Amino acid sequence: MTNDNSLSRELLFEPLTLRGLTISNRIVMAPMTRGFCPDGVPHDGVATYYRRRAEGGAGLILTEGVAVDHPSALGDAGLQECNVPFLAGEASLAGWRHVVDEVHAVGGRIIPQLWHQGVMRKRGTGPYPSAPTLSPSGIWGPLGMTSIDPQSIPADPVIGEPMTEAEIEEVIEAFVRCARNAAAVGFDGIALHGGHGYLLDNFLWEQTNRRDDRWGGDRTRRSAFPAEIVRRIRAAVGDDLPIFFRFSQWKQQDFRATLADNPAELAEVLMPLADAGVDVFDASVRYYNRAAFDGSPMNLAGWARRVTGKMSVAVGGIGASQGMYDKGTSDVAAIDYTPLLQRFANKEFDLVAVGRAMIGDPAWGNKFRSGQLPRPYDQQDVKTLA
Repeated sequence: MTNDNSLSRELLFEPLTLRGLTISNRIVMAPMTRGFCPDGVPHDGVATYYRRRAEGGAGLILTEGVAVDHPSALGDAGLQECNVPFLAGEASLAGWRHVVDEVHAVGGRIIPQLWHQGVMRKRGTGPYPSAPTLSPSGIWGPLGMTSIDPQSIPADPVIGEPMTEAEIEEVIEAFVRCARNAAAVGFDGIALHGGHGYLLDNFLWEQTNRRDDRWGGDRTRRSAFPAEIVRRIRAAVGDDLPIFFRFSQWKQQDFRATLADNPAELAEVLMPLADAGVDVFDASVRYYNRAAFDGSPMNLAGWARRVTGKMSVAVGGIGASQGMYDKGTSDVAAIDYTPLLQRFANKEFDLVAVGRAMIGDPAWGNKFRSGQLPRPYDQQDVKTLA
């Protein structure tokens, strides 16, 4: 299958301790929203879905996006909006407690990814259709290279008024409430979705954050809103639970967008988050094996680790022979893991997140370790919960 050696693979199966959490290996199930939670409640099938991945070799699971307890958090963003889970309310919390128990029963660890859609939420949709769609400056953003359905792109990039101080405070508190709920039901940490053109990313990106108050300005000041969320979550959940933060250069509005064009600029974006309490940066890219900046082969996860001193996760096409928006079935026999193993051996990053390949085969982690060919991912896999 590859020209790597089994000894190199064993490096990915060493345990890692993050604050009060120890995971058995460095294989992470990447967060992937698929819409299998009717009325926002994870059912037995969702618990089985995550348990199978833990049994199959994922040391840590980062869940699908979980909507925070805010009226504007969730709506039509090209998803099955009514089937995205919440982390609030008696039924949802009971469902998540069952998920956590099932994953823990087989030795796995699991962390929820807290999510607010921001400008990606289409107005008039979701559980609270009368709620406004929120944006730091009331701007959807400029349109570039995208895969968004044209019908979901607003005709006017100005979608509303800038968020008020009261609205900003309400969103911060929603994230904190859900972080407390996550700790209460037994999750092993907290993850925040700060990429892909959603609300936290809307504050980070200069094209959607034109504010001139304490929540906007240069890169460091644009990080103030997500950093405040991190700071308050850390105070709410204590010192034992690690906090993950997903960020991306690319946006759904424009795959070619950037937050930073060199390592110094990346430090301006990420250091306020690191100082606020982020332990691990989940650097979302479409292709993990590409250089983040000119002059170095290091990828974005590597640079996040370098400029912050925190741990990082590499993600983007691992275990797949085609890009996320390519069509067809991955040819798993053609995948060469040598670049991944070389980068990991060089301590470029600390964890490896696997997405589509782990949907295709729940036992991907165990098969990767033993050198077996996993079942290839097919786009039809996203329609089933297995």
